[in-house]
Amino acid sequence: MRTDVPGTQSPEDGSPEAYRQPKGVERHGIEPVPDEQRTVRWFDLFQIIINVMLNPGLILIGGLAVVSGLSFWAAVTAQVLGIFIAFCAYTVMATVGVDYGLPGIVSTRAFLGIAASRWLVSVLRAVSSAFWFAFQTLAGAMGILAVLDAWLGVKPPLIAVSLVFAVLQASVALSGYGSLKWLSKVAFPVKLVILGYLFWLLANHQAPGFAPSEVFAYSGSAGWKWAVFAVWVNAVAAAWFSQVTDAADYCRYSRSRKDMWVGTMAAALIGTAGSAFFGAYAAAATLGETANAFEVIPGLGVGSFTLILVLIVLLLDNWTVNVLNVYTGGLALANLATRLGRFWSTMVVAAAGTALAAFPALIDGFNGSMSAMGNVFAPLVGVIMADYLVIKRGRIDVPALFDPHGPYRYTGGVNILALAWTALGALAFFALPDTVLPTPLVAVACGVGYALTARMLPARQAATAPRVDTPGELRVPTPVPGGEMR
Repeated sequence: MRTDVPGTQSPEDGSPEAYRQPKGVERHGIEPVPDEQRTVRWFDLFQIIINVMLNPGLILIGGLAVVSGLSFWAAVTAQVLGIFIAFCAYTVMATVGVDYGLPGIVSTRAFLGIAASRWLVSVLRAVSSAFWFAFQTLAGAMGILAVLDAWLGVKPPLIAVSLVFAVLQASVALSGYGSLKWLSKVAFPVKLVILGYLFWLLANHQAPGFAPSEVFAYSGSAGWKWAVFAVWVNAVAAAWFSQVTDAADYCRYSRSRKDMWVGTMAAALIGTAGSAFFGAYAAAATLGETANAFEVIPGLGVGSFTLILVLIVLLLDNWTVNVLNVYTGGLALANLATRLGRFWSTMVVAAAGTALAAFPALIDGFNGSMSAMGNVFAPLVGVIMADYLVIKRGRIDVPALFDPHGPYRYTGGVNILALAWTALGALAFFALPDTVLPTPLVAVACGVGYALTARMLPARQAATAPRVDTPGELRVPTPVPGGEMR
């Protein structure tokens, strides 16, 4: 059975439609992964996802929450709650990958229309991936500079370190899913041991404020004040809502829904709790003066051995999470530029993320950037979930995803009703204060509104009840010129 689609074909196909993909890299781009290759178990997925969650960026967010005035426990709770909210949606959309072997971004063609998926969601996701790549790179580079300064007395320019770091990280993502799985297996135990040791150093440092009893009692200037607490819950939730359309990317090699649910949710909650705890602890120990834990540790007077360990964990942390950022961003761009294929699309996103890493102001603008992303992705995710669960009842017609004249064409390739509710939700999000948690509120409201109005419009019957594939039984049609299917 042929499972290639235009834009992701191998050189052996002899197709003039796609750019030649290098040998030795993952071949699957926007087409479904064949059943026989879906063998990933829950622990493999757990290792991939927890490596995403144990990273300098999320550790830094825990510290930033404390610096903003939250107490130690409020900062940790806000981050974990934000992730839980986002992953309730994230794991639902991951079922698309498990059931059909599809990248998440391709499945949005069924909900939003083929044109809207390619020209709107793909662009938004590629930009979001590049932003996250740059943010994580800068967070790690700041820690690396602190280590080099304490260890060797040198402090190279932040931009130079960020750019070199970015290039090293992008190199693995280009290879594909196999490299992601291998890197996660190697990195996870090493990171766990080193982070445990570094936490032990923080907890046993003799300076005032570092003892666990003092950190756990740290109340901050705002404590549990809802106005501040809600800002961080919403920011974290919004950040991960922007990645809900990528959920299936990590899971399309999974062997079952059970493996996906267990591996993904356990990794998300455990990993986030670990990152938030570590980052908030270091910031609270400095009485809210320093947000970055990897700047705090070198200042404790530790020896060269410890500084080398910090350097290793920074490299591994950023490497694992940013490989995934670029990988999913590449699939998003491949959904738009089908001729590029996965490898070259990943290259473009990596280049964009590397360029953004030259702008350290991204760190200070985290909340504003996340609010802007939530402004679009909160209502978008709500509409997508409503269409998938309520209107299509968890079923997707896979061949129709690649048929420009099929049921997912809607009106000129756009599901106007879905985009209307997304636009309405974006306006509402903009007007709502953080105290009402606009990310989940807007998502739920838009999802309910969309489902109700879709049920009331008989003209949508052809699009809402298309021919469906039973999960695991894919019928992929033959390609025709122009990057689509018949």
